[in-house]
Amino acid sequence: MSDLSNAIVVGIDGSGPALSAVTWAAKVAAARGLSLHLVSSTEPYFRAFYGASMPVPPEAFSEIDELARTRLREANGRATAAAPTLTATTEYVQEQPISLLLRLSQSARLLALGASGRGGFSGMLLGSTAASATAHAACPVAVVRAPSAPDGPVVAGVDGSETSVDALSAAFVEASWRRVKLVAVHASRDAELSIREVGLGRPAPDPQEPERVLAESLAGMQEKHPDVQVERTTINNHPRDALLDWSTRAQLVVVGSRGRGGFLGMLLGSTSQALLQHAESPVLIVHPGQDR
Repeated sequence: MSDLSNAIVVGIDGSGPALSAVTWAAKVAAARGLSLHLVSSTEPYFRAFYGASMPVPPEAFSEIDELARTRLREANGRATAAAPTLTATTEYVQEQPISLLLRLSQSARLLALGASGRGGFSGMLLGSTAASATAHAACPVAVVRAPSAPDGPVVAGVDGSETSVDALSAAFVEASWRRVKLVAVHASRDAELSIREVGLGRPAPDPQEPERVLAESLAGMQEKHPDVQVERTTINNHPRDALLDWSTRAQLVVVGSRGRGGFLGMLLGSTSQALLQHAESPVLIVHPGQDR
């Protein structure tokens, strides 16, 4: 396996969303001078049994292997069609898919996955492998459901938390190389919740808080990226609803894995989970310290 420090790794399972992720990742890799590594895996054969003790017939092993390799060839063809000058590498191993992706995330620049895969159940919008990888990966993870708006901005959710600042930093990098505007969105609590908190004896929210959060989060970043036009937006709405609305016209939405509303021990906050499930644009999830 080649060095993955400047590679986008894409998980391949033969599903439509996975192929959409390949197209997206190939274009990104070609534009940024990165490499592309396509991976597929199957469960280790020693775990494959019929019932409690009957082994899978040997001929089934070769069929499984060939199917996985066929899917990789199809994905490689999709990558070539999207970025003809890009050379992708492929890898097929007998390993649990989530184990493989998490292992590769230790050295990869970025992990790209389809929003749902063959491992999901009917009605699940986000496949179990994508959900686990997004929560635990050591590098940023892009989840792709459909092609992004080519002329849309990069949108970053900002709540003032350390993780959202890391995500904002990553969003500046994305907007810079894409040469598009960055929209920094801070969504305030809705008025009904504020009134309820005041009724409980809590102080009324400061009307200047949203602007202060944006100003403090953006401090120093625009100087590092003077080429990026920044639009500051404050919205009186739930963060998930505000960002889902922006996803209909953004080419990428960038958020931290957890925000101020997260609970200790939760790896993904409610806003990032909602975006992964319902966003219409690709979503980039950044964990603390992953603004690379």
